[in-house]
Amino acid sequence: MSAAEGPLVVGVDTSTQSTKALVVDVATGRVVASGQAPHTVTSGAGRESDPRQWWDALCEALRQCGEPAHEAAAVSIGGQQHGLVTLDERGEPVRPALLWNDVRSAPQARRLTEELGGAKFWAERTGSVPAASFTVTKWAWLAEHEPEAVRATRAVRLPHDYLTERLTGQGTTDRGDASGTGWWASGTEAYDEEILAHVGLDPALLPRVVRPGEVAGTVRDGHGLPFSKGTLVACGTGDNAAAALGLGIRPGTPVMSLGTSGTVYAVSRRRPADPTGTVAGFADARGDWLPLACTLNCTLAVDRVAALLGLDREAVEPGRGVTLLPFLDGERTPNLPDSSGLLHGLRHDTTGGQLLQAAYDGAVYSLLAALDLVLDEDADPSAPLLLIGGGARGTAWQQTVRRLSGRPVQVPEARELVALGAAAQAAGLLTGEDPAAVARRWNTAAGPVLEAVERDEETLARIAGVLSDAAPLLERAPGAV
Repeated sequence: MSAAEGPLVVGVDTSTQSTKALVVDVATGRVVASGQAPHTVTSGAGRESDPRQWWDALCEALRQCGEPAHEAAAVSIGGQQHGLVTLDERGEPVRPALLWNDVRSAPQARRLTEELGGAKFWAERTGSVPAASFTVTKWAWLAEHEPEAVRATRAVRLPHDYLTERLTGQGTTDRGDASGTGWWASGTEAYDEEILAHVGLDPALLPRVVRPGEVAGTVRDGHGLPFSKGTLVACGTGDNAAAALGLGIRPGTPVMSLGTSGTVYAVSRRRPADPTGTVAGFADARGDWLPLACTLNCTLAVDRVAALLGLDREAVEPGRGVTLLPFLDGERTPNLPDSSGLLHGLRHDTTGGQLLQAAYDGAVYSLLAALDLVLDEDADPSAPLLLIGGGARGTAWQQTVRRLSGRPVQVPEARELVALGAAAQAAGLLTGEDPAAVARRWNTAAGPVLEAVERDEETLARIAGVLSDAAPLLERAPGAV
């Protein structure tokens, strides 16, 4: 391995199931070293993780990076959004973190929307209508179900904030991740005192919001990591904002991310405010906006269907009559938190491969249905759709997206875009560049373009019809009568 041309930085992605670290050469964007370690998530009604596992996983991932991590001049953390981390007076977790895909707070989301002026109020104030994934609803759930945990809480953090604070000793966050809490006002770019008062959360418990390009702090002594004392720490951001940085996308470029959750988003210069709640009006990590729609069921749900059928995930077969809505964890887009999976159109001659293709179709349909709402009116409808995430390299995913979108699809060759975006953010601290410009200089979005094919209107219409007709069933919790 040749010597690096410029200074080195570390970009971290602490996701739902693992933490990854990349050591990147600022001059070229070359990944010099990498590491990854898992953490566990509970199953059942809730989705929780012990934040201390994230720290242990970070330590292990950096250990795997070896000597290059010791040479890093700056570090930044990208992390899963929305998770509620509650800390006591010693900075230790009061309880496991409630993760983004924990939908137990759906009743609190509905109640908060009603109690504070309705969906229009929330969209105009925070940019988003509360959903069960949002942090504010999780805090309301905790206050209702575990008031002793609320009383013991002396600091409230998001997942990336937790790791950044353990590095620096200071409680900080950024506008991108803060915009997914439900208590950050997008119009004023400050915490919303009315919302905080309504849910009984003291603003003194929240981290300082660091501006784009500002240093969040420096690495402190006694951290047990390979960084030198005084290594610069960027503010970090949420995973979707970090991936947008990692791609270096310009306004209007559509992105679809296929992971445990699925997302569609684009950078916009206009502050979003969708009262239907389909589009979350997130801020990006630079100073623009990141309108985004998210589904809870994507690659994990489709893989589960494949496992139930005893099939490889690529063993799809064409078929026109069967519809499968893979809402195995409830769903956020469309907003059906109490729903479960639904199969319609099963016949004697339906094959397992057709059922599996139907699962892909159902997952992609939900994302494409939101794409037009995410994009500004002046966005180019023929622009390639950037396909990223763990599913992006799967042939079945690629072909399903092409067929149902009717767009050309570009698959960036760069992997670990969240960590690369964090690395670009860290690099910007050293060079003074816009992190998105750093990523463009690294050419991270380069990759093959799959030509557009005719859009499968028949399948889109069939799924839309089943979704509409089955609404009463999907809105009812499993087992309810």
